[in-house]
Amino acid sequence: MPEISQSVTELIDQLGRLPGIGKKTAERLAYHLLRVHVSEAMALSDAIRRVRENVRYCSVCFNLAEGELCGICQDPKRDPVLLCIVEQPRDLMALEQAAVFKGMYHVLLGRIAPLDGVGPDQLTIEPLVDRVRTGNFSEIIMATNPNVEGDGTALFISNRLAEFPVRLTRLARGVTSGSVLEFTNKEILADALNGRQKL
Repeated sequence: MPEISQSVTELIDQLGRLPGIGKKTAERLAYHLLRVHVSEAMALSDAIRRVRENVRYCSVCFNLAEGELCGICQDPKRDPVLLCIVEQPRDLMALEQAAVFKGMYHVLLGRIAPLDGVGPDQLTIEPLVDRVRTGNFSEIIMATNPNVEGDGTALFISNRLAEFPVRLTRLARGVTSGSVLEFTNKEILADALNGRQKL
């Protein structure tokens, strides 16, 4: 059987490192990139380069941004007294697609997971506490994922924020325990936001 070229082997290997992409899917993607017009393959390469060069974390909420602030933090129509805490930028995007929440966000960039070696100091919890201390929030919504680590993270944060005169709420449990916000139906997310409960 003839050897596959080194370049193709490297491409399959790199594609196979992507989450959710197994060896067979990586091979299909690699051969697809070889079949399409060179401009289409280069457009993908350019998009990857641009996102790595231009995208950073918002200096206020840690959402993805191409400048100092993300679009949500720059939007004057957002309600500045409501703050929703999420684990990842993709969770923020899922909540935005539900089109119910019109407040501000804070992205933790993870969750407390001692078994994976992730502690509170590796998240954006201290900037969150500073933000609450200097802000004028009336309600903070814990929208961490409804699983053991997400619940533990929400509990840790609620204890850190207990000294502040702010209402702490949690998404209603229309979101199934053990699920991930990113993959949750937008109607269920809207119901969970609207039915949030006091912590």
